[in-house]
Amino acid sequence: MAATPTTPSEQPPPTGADLDQPPRRTKIGAGKWLVAARRTGDDLPGCRLMYLSAQILAGLIAALHGYILVLEMFLWTTPRVRRIFGVSAELAEQTKAMAANQGLYNGFLAAGLVWGLVASRPTSSAALIFFLLCVAIAGCYGGVTVSRRIVLIQTAPAVLALVLVLAGR
Repeated sequence: MAATPTTPSEQPPPTGADLDQPPRRTKIGAGKWLVAARRTGDDLPGCRLMYLSAQILAGLIAALHGYILVLEMFLWTTPRVRRIFGVSAELAEQTKAMAANQGLYNGFLAAGLVWGLVASRPTSSAALIFFLLCVAIAGCYGGVTVSRRIVLIQTAPAVLALVLVLAGR
């Protein structure tokens, strides 16, 4: 193992896992330090693939929630959307404001997931974990109160993505 001087200008540039967390420095002698990178998911076998899979799935979930935003906020009273959600023209008109409010919440979930996708680690992981949990909890509630189909469409993909994020950290 090579010892490196303490002056920052003589330190090797950070690489890979070094970028996520500061390196550990251990004094090994008079004015000499051993610099070791902390291990992260990026340098463990299979973790990159799991995290990439989580990001792809989170992107699809974000797109789904963006699509739901459009349906609930802007297209709620159209025949196609009424058929998708199983509401009559009269009920759709009466619940238009409520549906728009729900659509806005779905948009916030999508925005949070997108933030998790574009942020750098560790913020990326934390945002994905939080917003995927929100999606999963909302899906569970919708599955109990509205339709069990919501659990398959919303909760299952969110839980799978959450497991992949945690495994790929």
